[in-house]
Amino acid sequence: MLPLAAALVSVVASCGGRLIPEKEIPEPEDTYLRLDATTFDKIPGWKGDNLGQALAAFLRSCEMIITLPPDRGLGGKPVMGRVSDWIKICASAALIRPGNETEARYFFESRFTPYLARNNTKSRGLFTGYYEPELRGAWKPDTTYRYPIYARPKDLVSIDLGDFGDEFKGRQLAGQLKGNKFKPYPTRADIESGVLKGQQLELLWVDSAIDAFFLHVQGSGRVMFENGSMIRVGYAGRNGRLYTPIGRELVAKGILAQKKVSLQSICQWLAANPMAGRQLMEKNKSYIFFRLIEGDGPIGTQGVALTAGRSLAVDRKYIPLGVPVWLNTSQPGKSKKPLRRLVLAQDTGSAIQGPVRGDLFFGFGDDAGLGAGRMRENGTYYLLLPRNDAP
Repeated sequence: MLPLAAALVSVVASCGGRLIPEKEIPEPEDTYLRLDATTFDKIPGWKGDNLGQALAAFLRSCEMIITLPPDRGLGGKPVMGRVSDWIKICASAALIRPGNETEARYFFESRFTPYLARNNTKSRGLFTGYYEPELRGAWKPDTTYRYPIYARPKDLVSIDLGDFGDEFKGRQLAGQLKGNKFKPYPTRADIESGVLKGQQLELLWVDSAIDAFFLHVQGSGRVMFENGSMIRVGYAGRNGRLYTPIGRELVAKGILAQKKVSLQSICQWLAANPMAGRQLMEKNKSYIFFRLIEGDGPIGTQGVALTAGRSLAVDRKYIPLGVPVWLNTSQPGKSKKPLRRLVLAQDTGSAIQGPVRGDLFFGFGDDAGLGAGRMRENGTYYLLLPRNDAP
């Protein structure tokens, strides 16, 4: 699934579905999701958004929601409703005329109650950005295109711990079976040293090790060929190793100041220091496998195509996928203009942890990459959950 840019210091960990740590980073004992009901007229900027655009993204989420068992809870709290409640809401959404802002606004205000999300008592959290990068590639290797993009190995086993109990929802493990034992999968350094060679897993080759690395961070991307054609690759699995943000490593070594860390500054350092850069990238033991994607994309953890500016990666330990979320933060840059809009929880990422934490999908291209790389803003968000008295 797509996978997710995260905090700038965390180097945009955007890997939807994508970069889930091998082991959980310990959370404070008082960490939990608290939801405080409010009204739409108290939400900052609610009247200023084009809800018709958000409705189109919501309908994509509905495509997956309606496939879930109706009697199942959508999230970990009763107020989040059962899947059957959401199926009814999705049916109502499908009746709205495309582009009709009045109908879209009435739909959201009549079917949902907004809840301010808090981490215990704290309502403010961190919001970052990710995007879909563009790489240059070829179907066969040569002296220019020599860095492979691998498909998912057949011996890679992924385990959804949520199948063993609700207390494990949102947690996954990945590894391989050795006899009757479950063992860790090879690290990034192992794979780049050739441990997978001979298995015919190479989807294609690209011309930059740095671009390939950040494709793993973002979790999906477009690959352009010399004849002008293009294909899209998306997340197919990961080796289950712990994700290490290399931006944080550069700060710890005193190479970059924390305020100067961005996707762009990290790329510049890696390009200027190829040997040390490779060693640094290998500190991130996590490795992503890809598949070719046809049609719309990129695809998020929920299994739907992401929408630029409307898809948000969240921690699904707390926030159910498919839920509308009112984002209340600032645009990246010195202007600090408000960034307030209705988005959909459609993706996840390894650095996206906690009850109030989000990674906004900026879209494709250089401008999207620039915005995502600079995005590191504080803010709040509101979950839109089913109204008991909805018509």
